[in-house]
Amino acid sequence: MTIRGLAVALNSSGRYAFRKPEMAVDHLIIGAGVVGLAVTQRLAQKYPDKSTYLVERNSRAGEETSARNSEVIHGGLYYPPNSLKTRLCLRGKYLLYEHCDKYGSPYRKTGKLIVARKGQEEYLHKLHAHSQALKWPPFSDPELAGSAVAPTRLISGDEARSLEPDLSTEITAAVESPETGIIDSHSFFESLEKLIDESEGAATLTCGTKVVRVDPYIPQPGESCDGSTSGWVVQTVTGEGEPDTILARTLINSSGLSSTLVLNALLPPEKRLTAFFSRGSYASCRGAGATHVKRLIYPVPEQAASHGHASLGTHLTLDMEGNVRFGPDAEWLQPPDDQTMDGQEMHDFWQRHLAPSDNRLDEMFEAIVTYLPGVRREGLASDYVGIRPKLVGPGHGFQDFVLRRDHSTDFHPASSGNEHGLMVSLLGVESPGLTSSLAIAEMVVEELMQ
Repeated sequence: MTIRGLAVALNSSGRYAFRKPEMAVDHLIIGAGVVGLAVTQRLAQKYPDKSTYLVERNSRAGEETSARNSEVIHGGLYYPPNSLKTRLCLRGKYLLYEHCDKYGSPYRKTGKLIVARKGQEEYLHKLHAHSQALKWPPFSDPELAGSAVAPTRLISGDEARSLEPDLSTEITAAVESPETGIIDSHSFFESLEKLIDESEGAATLTCGTKVVRVDPYIPQPGESCDGSTSGWVVQTVTGEGEPDTILARTLINSSGLSSTLVLNALLPPEKRLTAFFSRGSYASCRGAGATHVKRLIYPVPEQAASHGHASLGTHLTLDMEGNVRFGPDAEWLQPPDDQTMDGQEMHDFWQRHLAPSDNRLDEMFEAIVTYLPGVRREGLASDYVGIRPKLVGPGHGFQDFVLRRDHSTDFHPASSGNEHGLMVSLLGVESPGLTSSLAIAEMVVEELMQ
């Protein structure tokens, strides 16, 4: 079956007419997921004398992709060496551990085993060699250059079982990643929110507010908004109220599952971006088969011959209380065949798929017992579901993060004489987005906005 994508545009129904801006802000960030929070906090820290607004459509921050993942601090092993995913995961891992130590966000450096059965060992050898060759990414402390940025150890199946006795006797080799860990993601979000709250007015987070229209600012001759003649006219609606209209001198589109919407409202139809959605289910585990596990355990990924794996397999993770869970699996969602839906209808589409279902458990169980044969089917229970934003559909191989720069002058010939209002769009930010969040904020503020 061919999976359809959605090339949906914000305000495609035309419900919201253009309005002149009523006020201006220096920075406006759309979406208070973990990346939006991190960008906002970084901007407030770097520019305390400028105004930074973060708007979130849900009732609180981190309600979508950010709160529905494995809560793993990834080691940065799986992606092509020159990709943004590798760069930002490696840098983000370092920044995240540093942040947790500084602000008291709970985490645990559990380590991870990537395990192989007979015939899969070559993948582990390549993964180990790949990790040894990785270099420290930009903005890293030069004093770290002599140490391994992604240390790994290639071990035998017997040694892996000495570390994790519940592993199958069919496991012939493993790669150990000691720098992998787990984090209490909600405590991390709260630490970022606290820093934003303590920024003395430099940054403001507003929840329950959705962005409904974005336009480049094209003022009439002699016209300005708070002295500005460039930027983005952003309409927001809080609750059922009337739209508020803001001129954002710089706009950061960090809206996750809806990240293509804003750009598609500005692009001609033939250049619009297509969004795909991958549903990942998680299962809790009780009883025999994994009671002694102390580390995260990952099987060799699907499509392991390349970096294009659709997922990292149904792997075992732990929460901060030591409870075992498995997932996510990968299930592509088929959206309605309706390219006329607007942004809210797109939001409603994937929201309907967030209820966990037991119909994934049998397939997950079959994957689990290939490396943990003592787990019992009756010990599994459906837990929660997450949706990943994708820029390509199934079978298209590796897709990197996309951090895209556009200017208001790119979208209207009449604005060519104006200053350039910058928009940075963060697209396809899925795993390892949580690990990478602080590094993405660093790259946006210190590199893309300069």
